[in-house]
Amino acid sequence: MDTQQLLDYLQQHKVEKVKFAFADIDGVLRGKIIHTKKLLDGIKDGIGFCDVVFGWDSSDALYDHSGITGWHSGYPDKTCFIDLSTFRTIPWQDNIPFFLADFGSDVAACSRSLLKKIAGEAQQMGFHTEFAQEFEWFNFKETAQSLQEKSFTNIEPLTPGMFGYSITRPSMQSEFYYDLFNQLSAFDVTLEGLHTETGPGVYEAAIIHDEVVHAADKAVLFKTAVKEIAYKHGIMASFMAKWNEQLPGCSGHIHQSLWNEAGTKNLFFDDTDEHNMSIVMKQYLAGQLYCLPHILPMYAPTVNSYKRLVEGAWAPTTVTWGFDNRTTAIRVLNNKEKYARIEMRVPGADTNPYLALAASLASGLYGIKHKLNLDIAPTYGSGYEHKKDGVLPANLLAATTAMQQSAIAKELLGEAFVHHFTQTRIWEWKQFAKHVTDWELKRYFEII
Repeated sequence: MDTQQLLDYLQQHKVEKVKFAFADIDGVLRGKIIHTKKLLDGIKDGIGFCDVVFGWDSSDALYDHSGITGWHSGYPDKTCFIDLSTFRTIPWQDNIPFFLADFGSDVAACSRSLLKKIAGEAQQMGFHTEFAQEFEWFNFKETAQSLQEKSFTNIEPLTPGMFGYSITRPSMQSEFYYDLFNQLSAFDVTLEGLHTETGPGVYEAAIIHDEVVHAADKAVLFKTAVKEIAYKHGIMASFMAKWNEQLPGCSGHIHQSLWNEAGTKNLFFDDTDEHNMSIVMKQYLAGQLYCLPHILPMYAPTVNSYKRLVEGAWAPTTVTWGFDNRTTAIRVLNNKEKYARIEMRVPGADTNPYLALAASLASGLYGIKHKLNLDIAPTYGSGYEHKKDGVLPANLLAATTAMQQSAIAKELLGEAFVHHFTQTRIWEWKQFAKHVTDWELKRYFEII
């Protein structure tokens, strides 16, 4: 959509207001409704938006050490640019027009701008990117109010028991289930598949693949859209990585491949190779494995993320890869050229899709640029037992410290971004570390 097409649409449909949003560092959409006059005035030069959105955490608590903004700068407006190509309407909100926005490269904390930069590097190298993120999430018979009243205890899942790939369980809330598929499609976030996963009230959805920035846009919109559609049905959807220690975690796997510029040939596939793996694929895979320990917080950004990354819980713990192996960090799927791809299995559902996809693409391109050899052999059997090539850090602090000190991370993502992002992750750890948990009360209150 160009400016004239937008004008024609607004006039034809007598639109007086639109909605726009952008992702903060945690991938949380922040935005507002504005009058169409303000939209049109801001198309060329942007719209001012208070930069506190990059100076606070997911709970709106202000960071204590942020060079991006703070009391020292007075939290001024930064220029936000609406991307007209992201136009869609929100079917569950009277089809109000909606746009995504970003702040450009001048704001190091803008995750969409970071991904656009790395996507540009891929394009300059002659690659067309195809990415898709899939999500698992739990649904609950709760509201924001009920959770507060119960202090997040005795949370009731939407359905009982463990019933993955169930045909009957979704029929218990068929209106919600089909609303997800149909409304998301109408929102231009088309699903390849939707089904139950193992666990009470848990669903999994795969989004149809697209160019990497568009794929990340759809992933970000998917998470918010699912929550809003769930609200309409009196349901609470959660993308927390691990809400219950007795249940599986929620993944956010990334499927990816590189194609020629015309998008007609999959450059990951080579039928003359024993395993159909091209040199490009091997170098890309080698780059991801090599960079993984340097950028883990991009895939596991919260304290809770690491409760999912434990042995025997359908999530990886080691620097490994394998052919169609769901115990390794990276799963290679390449029996057919059309579907040949790499699945990065480390990310959880709690990721900021822009950052997770940026990390994945940047590290893969690193392997191609440096012509890395795929020295790590494929894992056959359990990836949990294959520890000789590295084990993932066990918590957010360890992972963030490694990233903070890494020259590789700074080469991939830029020093300004790495500095800001790692500061926010250390802040996240500090908020956790000072909190007295229920576990501590139960364990120490009387006995010690």
